[in-house]
Amino acid sequence: MRESPALRIRALRKRYAKFEALREVDLDVGAGEAFGLVGANGAGKTTLIKCLLALAACDAGTIEIFGVAAQNPVARRRLAYLPERFNPPYYLRAREFIAMMFELGGARYDAARVCALFAELELEERVLEQPVRQLSKGTTQKLGLAGCFAVPRDLYVLDEPMSGLDPAARVAVKTVLRRLAAEGRTLFFTSHVLADVEELCSAIGVLERGRVRFRGSPSALCERYAERNLERAFLRCIRDDQPASVA
Repeated sequence: MRESPALRIRALRKRYAKFEALREVDLDVGAGEAFGLVGANGAGKTTLIKCLLALAACDAGTIEIFGVAAQNPVARRRLAYLPERFNPPYYLRAREFIAMMFELGGARYDAARVCALFAELELEERVLEQPVRQLSKGTTQKLGLAGCFAVPRDLYVLDEPMSGLDPAARVAVKTVLRRLAAEGRTLFFTSHVLADVEELCSAIGVLERGRVRFRGSPSALCERYAERNLERAFLRCIRDDQPASVA
């Protein structure tokens, strides 16, 4: 029996007072797919993530995670999430934060796995003994990623996962994301850096003013607008008056 899509979103609507953040969003993400959600600031990307995590109530429509309604807490057992503005509890040391993530994930602390993750993310092990409030933005972001990846999950929801990272750290994080994709994990992440999306993702969704303007491969978006550059194709897509295209 074929597994349900990792995410299935139908006719999703979300309004904040008079502002319609999401308008009839339909979107599927297949199990094992590396999917990038892109859009300008205010397009609705973070709102969509909040709705699928049941952190915000949608006004209409449905969301399923591996075939289970997103409102059901059981649906979230198979995913891990890293918010865009990640701030660990300031009073913890890094090791305590990682240990908390293992506990929340229903697993025992695995020192060997932590060491391996830290090595992949180019985090020095001495960071484990430091208070998180003393860490730089980039180190804090990598700590958040380590916590997100601490307990293996089928779906990783990452909102701007490479925010605040220097070039070397970005390379390290992309290496980890490629490994997870090769293991068959589903990646669903937002990014403003389209070069990263093109490099990592087999499929993308373009969100503009709360609507899906395009769903398909990065190369298909370029072909649609006869552009070699994904950034130029993206800009033409969000400025296009034609109805959205979903592949």
